Amino acid sequence: MDKTQQPPGYTFPDRKLKRKLSSPTRIPLVLVACGSFSPITYLHMRLFEVARDWTKFNTDYEVVGCFLSPVGDKYVKAGLASAPHRLNMCELATRDSEMIDVDPWEAYMKEYQPTAIVLDHFDYEINEKIGGIETGEGQQKAKARIALLAGADLIQTFSAPGVWSEKDLDHILNNYKIFAVERAGTDIDDALATLGQKFKDNIYVVHQLIQNDVSSTKIRLFLKRDMSVRYLIPQPVIQYIDEHGLYGDDGTSSVHDKEKGKAIEPASSSSNGP
Repeated sequence: MDKTQQPPGYTFPDRKLKRKLSSPTRIPLVLVACGSFSPITYLHMRLFEVARDWTKFNTDYEVVGCFLSPVGDKYVKAGLASAPHRLNMCELATRDSEMIDVDPWEAYMKEYQPTAIVLDHFDYEINEKIGGIETGEGQQKAKARIALLAGADLIQTFSAPGVWSEKDLDHILNNYKIFAVERAGTDIDDALATLGQKFKDNIYVVHQLIQNDVSSTKIRLFLKRDMSVRYLIPQPVIQYIDEHGLYGDDGTSSVHDKEKGKAIEPASSSSNGP
């Protein structure tokens, strides 16, 4: 798999990427959240805010970019709406955000892309093609650190058999950072105990001052039971789900039956990808 490979018509969404550091003493950091986002919730977006605040007060990093990277259709998971629908919902949810953007690269790749390759893609686009982030000292640029942003329960999966390939996990932990936001019911200390000290140095545990356990799975369950999801997910996303008949009575996407053979229009003119 090639990090430089691009789907037809793809352009990296750099419109919200901060090109210059506020302080030359800071290290540029790009946060990437990978997942299905079926559908996207307020918690998915809130993770970026929590991580950015924690980073500002506890590290030498400055967050210059925040990206959602929805998984492609080759990833098999119950309740997964098609990639175009999930991209549109993410676009609608982040339309008014000044910092969170949606990268369609992973979603539109014909084959499943492991997280390690997705992070390589961001490193390539930001550090190789763009050339990094301006430091504010003349024309000098600094390499942006690419970090995977996820719930702390992700760390628990590192030691779970068959979840991660050893090669991909080593690549991520050796070359990138991980910002793991704590979640209720997750014992992060036990999860970290399974990793070596070298890997621990690349993992930052971000504490949530206000616990939030909203999940896409719970949203789909609410929709299945015809219960309200207002104020749990953005209103434009609720309207989109209603308009396109997503998440039927069985709790899964009904798009393949209701819209089979029909083109799905992008949520806005700013959407990237084919």
